[in-house]
Amino acid sequence: MQALIVDDSRAVRAMVGRIVRELGFTVMEAGNGVEALRRLAEAGPVEVALVDWNMPEMSGVEFVSAARAIPAYAAMRIVMVTSESELERVTTALDAGANEYLMKPFDAEALRDKLMLAGVAVD
Repeated sequence: MQALIVDDSRAVRAMVGRIVRELGFTVMEAGNGVEALRRLAEAGPVEVALVDWNMPEMSGVEFVSAARAIPAYAAMRIVMVTSESELERVTTALDAGANEYLMKPFDAEALRDKLMLAGVAVD
């Protein structure tokens, strides 16, 4: 199983990466949505993408919309992992095609629970 972590913060990518590796995933990383689409084009679809909202070049919600427009990524589960907590933002992300929404800060158990709710098999 492979996960794509999309966040402009290296520290956040490292923390999320550690958690998902412990759940049995291999990890790819991207610093923004443009880079994430490029990584997917190179490597092919992944099981799940964990995506921040606020990033340069292409925001997380723009990435979700772009990924959902590509048939090859239709089965990819997308979890927004962000500090954006307003209900309107949650609705916007889900309407764009995100499967779940996790607000920062969070712990390993919360991330695991959101992955399961999104339909991702975890160890």
